[in-house]
Amino acid sequence: MAGYHIKEIPKGTYGTVGKILEEAFELEDAQNQGVRIMALLELSDLYGAMQGYLRQEFPGLTMEDLAQMSEVTERAFQTGGRQ
Repeated sequence: MAGYHIKEIPKGTYGTVGKILEEAFELEDAQNQGVRIMALLELSDLYGAMQGYLRQEFPGLTMEDLAQMSEVTERAFQTGGRQ
């Protein structure tokens, strides 16, 4: 297989979980190849895939909403509880 990725990665449709998975698998492949710049590109693509999913499945919510929840989860992990 020629191109950027060594392993075959199924293509997803923008706005679906499949696209998020595609980008995550591409990130994993970039990491396995040891190509850090490509890994950063795939992180950017993953971010975009998540935005598309939010627009499709959760209209009105944004990446900022996810960031807020992520901060709450991080706080819970740091304090050792979810109560």
